[in-house]
Amino acid sequence: MDKNIRLRVLFYKTQSGRDPVREWLRSLSNDDKKTIGEDIKTVQFGWPIGMPVVRKLDKDLWEVRSRLNKRIARIIFTAEDGLMVLLHGFIKKSQKTPKNDLELAKKRAAQLKG
Repeated sequence: MDKNIRLRVLFYKTQSGRDPVREWLRSLSNDDKKTIGEDIKTVQFGWPIGMPVVRKLDKDLWEVRSRLNKRIARIIFTAEDGLMVLLHGFIKKSQKTPKNDLELAKKRAAQLKG
């Protein structure tokens, strides 16, 4: 592994073995995937990092902020002990992060700890 990487990226997996963030990423265009991948890589190598790439949402929850072509994507993640776990991804349609998206990420983060 590259010694300059500060965080290793893992995808959250459901108890049934689904990989919701990876599935969501697969549904996007190649250009969108490339942009989001570059933003995640920026976090991996630059952690801790702030705006405009990362914004803290809650205790132990941050979002990677990606500007796509005419849209905005967010990936909510948690980071601990050199790991970045991608919990939830979505296309943002309003100013504020939708409550249901944040709650879903919180629930998934709690499952990791519990």
